[in-house]
Amino acid sequence: MDNTSSRRNFIKTAALASFGALVLPNSLFAYSNDFKSDKKVRVGFIGVGLRGQEHVKLLAKRDDVEIVAFADPDKRMLLASQKILKDHNKSAAQEFSNGEYDYRNLLKLKTIDAVVIATPWEWHLPQGTEAMRARKIVGMEVSGAIKLQDCWEFVKVYEETKVPIFMMENVCYRRDIMAVLNMVRKGMFGELVHGRGGYQHDLRGVLFNDGVTPYNSGAEFGEKGFSEAHWRTEHYVKRNGELYPTHGLGPVAVMMDINRGNRLTRLSSFSSKSVGLHKYIAEHPKGGENHPNAKVKFNQGDIVTTQIACANGETILLTHDTSLQRPYDLGFRVQGTEGLWQDFGWGDFNQGNIYFEKTMNHSHRWENTEKWMKEFDHPIWKKFENTAAGAGHGGMDFFVMNTFIECIKRNIEFPMDVYDLALWYSITPLSEESIAKGGQVVDIPDFTNGKWKTRKPVFGMTDEF
Repeated sequence: MDNTSSRRNFIKTAALASFGALVLPNSLFAYSNDFKSDKKVRVGFIGVGLRGQEHVKLLAKRDDVEIVAFADPDKRMLLASQKILKDHNKSAAQEFSNGEYDYRNLLKLKTIDAVVIATPWEWHLPQGTEAMRARKIVGMEVSGAIKLQDCWEFVKVYEETKVPIFMMENVCYRRDIMAVLNMVRKGMFGELVHGRGGYQHDLRGVLFNDGVTPYNSGAEFGEKGFSEAHWRTEHYVKRNGELYPTHGLGPVAVMMDINRGNRLTRLSSFSSKSVGLHKYIAEHPKGGENHPNAKVKFNQGDIVTTQIACANGETILLTHDTSLQRPYDLGFRVQGTEGLWQDFGWGDFNQGNIYFEKTMNHSHRWENTEKWMKEFDHPIWKKFENTAAGAGHGGMDFFVMNTFIECIKRNIEFPMDVYDLALWYSITPLSEESIAKGGQVVDIPDFTNGKWKTRKPVFGMTDEF
C-alpha cells in the first residue's frame, strides 16, 4: 500500500478513535537512570535571561521541582532569577557566573536531573550535547540551527547516550491550534493537503534598544545592545534565511504526523530585499541617518518564504516576517479535502475563519472560528485552563514546562524529541543554502534514518500533556 493510501486509512480510523484508545508513548529513560517518580525533579538552568526567567517562574510554583542552580555570566539576570525564587519562598540556587563556560561546572553537579537551556542560538548545540553527555535530561528553547551538521550532532549524541532532549516549542500548545489539532484527529478536515505558518512578528523593537531596557527604547545592538539586541540582531547582519522556523512549522508538522508516519523531503526558499531595519534606525528618535547603525548592511531579507514538500504529498509554506511594521499574526492555515482553517491575530478563539463545505451546505462563506473552537477545545486545555492562567504567551508556556516535568516524573517519552528538534532546526541552514543558490530545491535529510515510517504520533493524544 502506498503512503497516500495509508494516510487515508489513518484518517478514517483516527476519526473513530477516542482519546483513551490511542497508542501509549514509549519509555523516556532509554538509558540507566535512578530517578524515582516520588522524588522532586531537580533542575538547573543554563541561561536565565528574560526568557529563562519565565521558565524559572513556572517551575518555582511547583512543589514537585527543586531549582538547584543557575549558570549565566550576567549578574543582573542572576539577581532577578534569585528574586523569583525568594518571592516563591524557595531556597536560593547555586550560581555559576565565572564566564561563558562556567555552565560546564553546573553540569558536573550530581544533584541535578535535568537542565533547561534558554541561551543565544549559537550556544544550543554545545550546551545541549554537553548536557546529554553529562547525563542531564535537556529542555531546549527553540531557534534554528547555525549549520546543518549541528542537527546531525544532536541526533548522534542522543543515539550514543540515550539521554532525552525536549524541544520546547510552545506554539504547538496554543489553544486554538490544539482545537484544530483535535478536529484534524477527528477527521473533520478530511485528508490534509496543505499547511501554512510562520513567524510574522514585528521584532524591530526587540532587535534594537538603548542598551539599558529591552524593548522599543533605542537603535543600538551588539555590544551596545541589551538582552536579545545584544546577540540576536547580529544574525540579521550576517545571515539570510528562515531564521526562526519552529513556531510556524511545529504545529503544522504535528498535524501532518511529521517524523511519525510522514516526513519533510525538500524545500525551496526565497528572500525579499532588506530595507526594514535600516528604515527603523534612520527614523528612530535615538537613531537617524547619521547614526552608525544606519550604515550597517543587513543581509537578512525582510520577507523569507519557504516551500516544503512532504513524503505523503502535502505541502507547507513558511513565512519569516520580522523586520517590517505589522500586527502579530503567525499566519496559520490548515487545508484538507473536507475543511479549511485560517487564523488571524494572536490565537483568540474568534481570531480565525473556518469552512467545512458539507456541514455548511456548500455556502462558500467563511464562519468565524469561535463556536468551533469552543466545541472542539482540546481536552488538555479544558483540564488545565485555570492552572495555565497567567502563564506566558497566553498560557502556552505552562504546558511546555508541565510536559517537561511530567514526562520526567512518569518516565514517558517527550512528545517533541531530538528528531523533531533536528528536523525543525535544519530548516534554517537549508533555507540559507536555497536562497544563496537562487531558490534552488534542497533535499531535507531524514534524521530518523527511516524510523519515521513506524513511529506513532504522541503529541496531544491525551488530556495529560
